[in-house]
Amino acid sequence: MSSYVRKTEEYPLKGRSLLGRLDMELTERCNNNCIHCYINLPVDDPCKARELSAEKIKSILSEAATLGCLTVRFTGGEPLLREDFQEIYLFARRLGLKVLLFTNATLITPELADLFARIPPRKKIEVSVYGMSQKSYEAVTRTLGSFDAARRGMALFQERGIPFVVKAAVLPANKGDLDEFEAWAETIPGMDKPPAYSCFFDLRARRDSEEKNKLINKLRATPEEGIEIISRDRELYMEEMRQFCTKFMKASGDRLFSCGAGHGACVDAYGFVQPCMLLRHPETVYNLKEGTLKEALTEFFPKLREWKSKNPDYLARCARCFLHGLCEQCPGRSWMEHGTLDTPVDYLCQVAHAKAMNLGLLRQGENAWEDMGTRLLKFKKS
Repeated sequence: MSSYVRKTEEYPLKGRSLLGRLDMELTERCNNNCIHCYINLPVDDPCKARELSAEKIKSILSEAATLGCLTVRFTGGEPLLREDFQEIYLFARRLGLKVLLFTNATLITPELADLFARIPPRKKIEVSVYGMSQKSYEAVTRTLGSFDAARRGMALFQERGIPFVVKAAVLPANKGDLDEFEAWAETIPGMDKPPAYSCFFDLRARRDSEEKNKLINKLRATPEEGIEIISRDRELYMEEMRQFCTKFMKASGDRLFSCGAGHGACVDAYGFVQPCMLLRHPETVYNLKEGTLKEALTEFFPKLREWKSKNPDYLARCARCFLHGLCEQCPGRSWMEHGTLDTPVDYLCQVAHAKAMNLGLLRQGENAWEDMGTRLLKFKKS
C-alpha cells in the first residue's frame, strides 16, 4: 500500500490547507430514472460529449492534492457509468486521497469489488436504496432489473468485506418499507448509526424541466410527515438537534452565504467549480478550463461570500429568522425553486417551522423571525 500514500515532498503545503474535501460530479447521467431526482439525465444523453476527460479530472485532483485536499467525493448521476472510472479512482488513491463514493450499487461488478477490496477507498461507500421489494424499488427507479442489480452489488461488497452504508429516499411507493429497511440496515456491518433519510426533495438543479419539477413537488413529504420520518429514533434525534442548535441556530443577517458554501469546492461534470453542489447559477460558478482551483478558492469564492440580499421579503423574514441552520433555505435552493439567489422558499420555511414546533421552540402561529431567543436558550441547555 505504500505506493498509495501521498509523499509530502511531492505535494508541499505552506500554511493552512485551502481545501479539505473536493466534491466531483463525474457525470449527470444515470442508469436509473428515479422519479424524485434533481440531477439525473439518461445514460445516452448528449451531455456525455461535454463531460471532462479523465486527463482533465486527474489534473484537477492533482491540484486539489497540492492545496491540502484529503478526501474526494465522487458522485453523479451514477459515477460508475464512466468507462474510465477505475482509472480515475486509482489516480485519486495514488495521490493519497481518501475516496467517498456515492452510488446506487447496480453497476458493481466482481472486478470492481475486487479493486475496492485490494485498494480500499478509505471511506465507507454510500449506497442509495429505493425500496425493499422489486415492486417498491422499481416504482421509484423506473428501471427494470435495478432492484436485483443493486442487491447483487451490495452482496459483492459484503462478500469482500468492503465497508458501506445505506441511506434511503422516502417516497409514496416505498414508505411502507421503513421498518423492514431499518431492520435490514442493522445487519450491515458498516452501519454504526441509523440510516439517513431524504424526503424534502430538491427541484431540478439545472432548471431544465418544469414537468419534472411538478412531479417532485407532488412527491415531497408534508412537514409533519417528514419530521415523523427523520425523528423515528426520537432520543437520538433530540440529542442531535440539541447539539446542532447549539452551534448553528441564529439569524443570518443580509449576507447570502452564511453557510459553508465557497469554503470548499464542488466540480460539476463539465469543469465548472461551484460553491456547493446545488448552486448552478451562472454567476456563481467558475470555469476551470480558464482558471484554477486555487483561484476559485482564494479570489472568486471570497468575493461571492460577500454578496448581500436586496430582496425585501428575504430581509424581513430569512435575514432575521433564528431558525437559520435548521432551515434549508439557501442561495442554491432559491435558485432551484425561483431562479434567484434570495427568494424565500415557502416549503422550506414551513418545514423549518414545523421542526421548531416539534422541538418546542415555537408555538402554533408564531414566526421565527420574531424574537424567540429565550426559548432557544432553554432548549440548548435542556
